[in-house]
Amino acid sequence: MSKISKTNKKRTIKVKDENIDYSDIPELNEAFFQNAEVRLPTKQSVTIRLDRDVLMWFKGQGKGYQSRINKLLRIYMNAHQ
Repeated sequence: MSKISKTNKKRTIKVKDENIDYSDIPELNEAFFQNAEVRLPTKQSVTIRLDRDVLMWFKGQGKGYQSRINKLLRIYMNAHQ
């Protein structure tokens, strides 16, 4: 992370659960979960050139190799933000 947190962590840790004000956060009840939807990031089709041995290694891992490549790229992206 490039931004420094301004949260007073020592003070926050000392707060007891019963002293936390949740009045502005609705409780998640059964009705909420009946209507809830999982939304994944949309995928975009691209053409990418990979070294043959790299592609063959990923394909050799079985079905879902493109998702695994995407997952590794996301990990790299998050580590370098």
